[in-house]
Amino acid sequence: MKAFQNFSAIQVVRNISLAIVVSATIASCSTVATSKSKVGTTQANITNTKWTLADNVKGKKPTLVVESGKITGNGGCNNYFADLMLDPTVGNFSTNNIGATKMACENMSEETNFFSMLSATTKYVVTGNTLELYKDNLLLLKFTKL
Repeated sequence: MKAFQNFSAIQVVRNISLAIVVSATIASCSTVATSKSKVGTTQANITNTKWTLADNVKGKKPTLVVESGKITGNGGCNNYFADLMLDPTVGNFSTNNIGATKMACENMSEETNFFSMLSATTKYVVTGNTLELYKDNLLLLKFTKL
């Protein structure tokens, strides 16, 4: 009988754990869906704003400074610059001619990926102090306002 009671307690703990995981998954999906539903709609004008990458990366966090017609910042190692086409009325965001300094650092693959995603961006969504950059409906980069 005691073995049966222990088994039941273990099952209850597993069921509660499973319920927590499922709830967290559903909550995160609804958050992503909310942001995606805003892709392609009118957004706040982000000209003259500064952002830092929200993801945890080794070393220095990449930054994004949005100015009129251009972006600048640090990719985690090198300073970069690019032309920017921004249209807040439909949330369009695209870059051209990304250039950067040429220092060699430990995390070059992370910086290369950052620049690739930045150049692939077509849309942006601003929610409070968060900036999300998308390629169509695919989230590429997430930033926090400085």
